[in-house]
Amino acid sequence: MKSLGKHLIVELYDCNRDLIARVDKVEQILVDAVKLSKATIVAPVFHQFNPHGVSGVVVIAESHFSIHTWPEYGYCALDIFTCGELIDSDAALHFMKEAFQAKSMSVMELKRGTLDIPEGELRHKP
Repeated sequence: MKSLGKHLIVELYDCNRDLIARVDKVEQILVDAVKLSKATIVAPVFHQFNPHGVSGVVVIAESHFSIHTWPEYGYCALDIFTCGELIDSDAALHFMKEAFQAKSMSVMELKRGTLDIPEGELRHKP
């Protein structure tokens, strides 16, 4: 069975707390990860919470990368949802683990839109 997309649910533990508290740093790392994955950036939107924490999304032509940080716990929750086979999510994952200085990472993969479509009929872009 073919699926329309791949959804990675990612948890980064014991990250650099000062780094994941700063919206400018979090945005730059996520945008760089998207570029490494070879996805097509549409628009990034990020928000700094008070007293701490960042949420953001990079909308890509192939879907999105999103992040929510809890600096007080050194924790980041990420979602990477991509359509098509051309995105290198592994490169993005390894880059983000290193960039956020995470001591450990958990990744769960879900297939989204699993459909019984004849071979050759599944299209992600016109």
